[in-house]
Amino acid sequence: MKLLRYGPVGQEKPGLVDKDGKVRDLSAHVKDIAGDAISPDGLKKLAAIDPASLPVVNVDRYGPCVAGTGKFICIGLNYSDHAAETGATVPPEPIIFMKATSAIVGPNDNVEIPRGSLKTDWEVELGVVIGKHAKYVGEDEAMDHVAGYCLINDVSERAFQAERQGQWTKGKSADTFGPTGPWLVTKDEIEDPQNLKMWLDVNGYRYQNGTSATMVYGVKYLVSYLSQFMSLHPGDIISTGTPPGVGLGQKPNVFLKEGDVITLGIEGLGEQRQDVVQG
Repeated sequence: MKLLRYGPVGQEKPGLVDKDGKVRDLSAHVKDIAGDAISPDGLKKLAAIDPASLPVVNVDRYGPCVAGTGKFICIGLNYSDHAAETGATVPPEPIIFMKATSAIVGPNDNVEIPRGSLKTDWEVELGVVIGKHAKYVGEDEAMDHVAGYCLINDVSERAFQAERQGQWTKGKSADTFGPTGPWLVTKDEIEDPQNLKMWLDVNGYRYQNGTSATMVYGVKYLVSYLSQFMSLHPGDIISTGTPPGVGLGQKPNVFLKEGDVITLGIEGLGEQRQDVVQG
């Protein structure tokens, strides 16, 4: 299934995409794409619904594809070729940092350059959405706790991230720095999350053209690893890193400016489009 949320900011309704690409309203069956709705039992109930029985809706805006996200967990330097382009060494264990949940916006909402920013950058990433509480789980059972996957643009301010002391969080958490969606694609639709094509363009120029095959720590490992340090709850998102082609990796560096247009996509997970504005 491709689950989604649509409507004005703060008033999003749940929906799904049928086999013909039409959006169908799920409001009569679930309050939102969150909590119990994305649990294993909740997804079974949604899968049993005949999409043809649901009202067709016209969508003016897609919201973030999952609600109630308590934790937005990011993995740094998790692609071997991205680490190489930044001159970094692949870490012996995953680098974990948090992105504020207030950064989450819809997939086609504007991206705001923060005040004082000169180095706002882009990162196409595979997002993993947790559907079942996970604590101290092994790799062999990790996927039992995953509801599905989504497309994320892990927008980053490099000076805030690396030049302003402390942890990376301050360079990752500005408002609008987490476009998420358009869909939550349930895991049964993605045969291998470690073999997905990923791309990102700025103003029509392709900067990122990679694959999740170069991910160092895969989805199963990350879910298991993170669950050793913190409980994972339904709606939590793990953003798993980016392939090469970020602005910081260009020679000379290229960063976002007002008026730019970002487009990005991951095979099977849809596409996003953002206008860049000054915050």
